[in-house]
Amino acid sequence: MKSLFTHICQTVHSNFLAPRREVVQFLLFGFGLSLMSIALSAGGAMAQSDNLDVTQFTDNANFGRMDNMIGIIMALIEGRFGVLIMLCAGIAAIISSAFGQYRAALSLLVVALGAFILRTLVTVFFNTDGIGQDGGGDVFGTGQ
Repeated sequence: MKSLFTHICQTVHSNFLAPRREVVQFLLFGFGLSLMSIALSAGGAMAQSDNLDVTQFTDNANFGRMDNMIGIIMALIEGRFGVLIMLCAGIAAIISSAFGQYRAALSLLVVALGAFILRTLVTVFFNTDGIGQDGGGDVFGTGQ
């Protein structure tokens, strides 16, 4: 009995000080599962609530400034800054693939293509009704 207790304590201690990859994956999986179950139970409780009014969260918000800033960021990414990002990522992808770093080259190509098709991705996945209506064209006030 004493040897079993000692073995269990040593195993727990060694996993605590230097955890193996399997133990960390199991703990992270359990943590993610618990977060998901908490979110689903809270969402179900909110959906069943009779006095929940969603407009109380959106009535006082000023989305015009946020839409303006998103429009400016999108104009920067689609303009000269986006071209700079794509160019640097493309050159870095060529250099890293020449040195044999194919994972880095692949991630840099994803960055370059992401800067190229960002507006389309945002339009497909998010509500873009107010974005870019009153801002974004003349980002720095240069008149261009």
